[in-house]
Amino acid sequence: MRRYWNARPCNIRHSPEQVGTRAYFDQVEARKYLVEPHIPQFAEFARWQDKKVLEIGCGIGTDTINFARAGAHVTAVDLSEASLAVAQRRASVFGLQDRITFHQADAERLSETVPVETYDLVYSFGVIHHTPQPHKALDEVRKYMGPDSVLKLMVYHRHSWKVLWILVKYGRLAFWKLDELIARYSEAQTGCPVTYSYSPRTARDLLQGFTVRRATVDHIFPYRIPEYKRYEYRKVWYFEMLPKGLFRRLEKRLGWHLCMEATLNA
Repeated sequence: MRRYWNARPCNIRHSPEQVGTRAYFDQVEARKYLVEPHIPQFAEFARWQDKKVLEIGCGIGTDTINFARAGAHVTAVDLSEASLAVAQRRASVFGLQDRITFHQADAERLSETVPVETYDLVYSFGVIHHTPQPHKALDEVRKYMGPDSVLKLMVYHRHSWKVLWILVKYGRLAFWKLDELIARYSEAQTGCPVTYSYSPRTARDLLQGFTVRRATVDHIFPYRIPEYKRYEYRKVWYFEMLPKGLFRRLEKRLGWHLCMEATLNA
């Protein structure tokens, strides 16, 4: 997994500007939240002002910077040193390095690297499903939570439009190969070694020892890939035809992101 993300950190191609410049980071953020506008709503950056946030899987630091910008004290962790280098540069460019502590660490062995202390928020968006043993990562998460701590977790939704699209486009409806197909085609860079997907029920099973306070489904990518790679935003014809309200209803049923907020069981 480390080699995979080092080869192409997530969202690294979200801007044609020189990597590491302010213009690059501004464009990366704008593109990310244009395509995934539910992320700021889910993260609630302003809610964590003056609070301690542990982000597991920070990537190149888009959400990290927004937590810090909102006034949080952030500990940001990633498996990929290439991703961390970009995230650290980002913190420096925006003058937020004093609010963020970075660690390279494996989520399944987090406490071997990151000092154990209680955080107000543990945040992991699109990460736990890429570790070979997610239950071990969540065992580690518990060490950093107290009775008032919140876990915000996004995992991939198995009953989604994206999974159906992968099955039809790449699998020719070979549903018995579904897990292999999801892993291979879940990301922009094909061939991800590990990708799990979850139904709302199996996600709750994963979160044993937690009380899930809220679970929502969101995000269908509607754009044509060739144009999107050129930073143009033309929707696939059948999504273009859907009224906005109907498309949002579809996202809430068949979205790729299963977003959960949970606390430790009493």
